[in-house]
Amino acid sequence: MNFAVTIDVRGVEGIADPEGRTIERALGSLGFSGASTVRVGKVITFDLEADDRSSAESTVREMCDRLLANPVIERYEITVSTSS
Repeated sequence: MNFAVTIDVRGVEGIADPEGRTIERALGSLGFSGASTVRVGKVITFDLEADDRSSAESTVREMCDRLLANPVIERYEITVSTSS
């Protein structure tokens, strides 16, 4: 089966996010007031061939733990759906 995978990777709360802080300051300097606690993450999408959803989710978790996210400073959320 073919699955569409989306991984949302975000920094752990309490870990500095210099990119988010820079964006927050820039928004203010451009006149956009009210934005605070800006955090920047990344979204990774791909198709994955697997026997079933459970197997796909397990494989994606392993990919995240070994390469796609740094478990020390990042958390991730996985979405696996059947590709059409």
